[in-house]
Amino acid sequence: MFVDSHCHLDFPEYAGQVDSLLARMREAGVQNAMCISVDMPDFPNVLALAEAHPQLFATVGVHPDYEDTPEPSVDELVQLARHPKILAIGETGLDYYRMGDRTYEQMEWQRQRFRTHIQAAIQAGKPLVIHTRSSSDDTIRIMKEEGASQVAGVMHCFTESWDVAKAAMDQGFYISFSGIVTFKSAKDLQETCKKVPLDRMLIETDSPFLAPIPHRGKTNEPAWVSHVAQFIADLRGISVEEVGHQTTQNFKSLFKAPI
Repeated sequence: MFVDSHCHLDFPEYAGQVDSLLARMREAGVQNAMCISVDMPDFPNVLALAEAHPQLFATVGVHPDYEDTPEPSVDELVQLARHPKILAIGETGLDYYRMGDRTYEQMEWQRQRFRTHIQAAIQAGKPLVIHTRSSSDDTIRIMKEEGASQVAGVMHCFTESWDVAKAAMDQGFYISFSGIVTFKSAKDLQETCKKVPLDRMLIETDSPFLAPIPHRGKTNEPAWVSHVAQFIADLRGISVEEVGHQTTQNFKSLFKAPI
């Protein structure tokens, strides 16, 4: 059995398709999935999915790519995180990939938002779902400064180096691999995947994005996290059952998930 630790089933790509998505999850042995919040206006839709379907869980938070959107306060995040279906704070983090011609100083809003989410996670006693892209030094630094290790969490859709993975794991974080690890071009990431201890690993789809081989280029879905698991099993020379069992136990342990 598998768990998709990160997906976006509220996105418009899935309008009217949730029941069929859940059916295909069952057929593929994917017992649970976590629907990830990216901004506050759409959070009610994320929560509604988790409330309507026992196999789904949710998070609350604002993605670093969403600039022109309401900023949640620490108190607001803490209050919303009290819901029993909310297992984590996020998706949060830093993303300098689309900085454009803006200066480092002009990205301070993103760093402050990240700090707010870490502070809320600590107050709520919930782990963090962290996104980092072209920003790993600042991400790790702010995690340390704000004490993210008090609640830990997951570095989602991991594409960074082994050194970044180790720095995150040193703070108690798990490393989550998406369909990217199956891509032929992802040789460095595959080497990192071999090194991450299985008991510190999660798997995900980041649906609707990043469909794994053999579905690359299609709209991704939680059922296909089984392909990520199979690829990792082959990469490490172990059974897919072992990958599924351990990553499911990791999800349960990190997020205190009732599964």
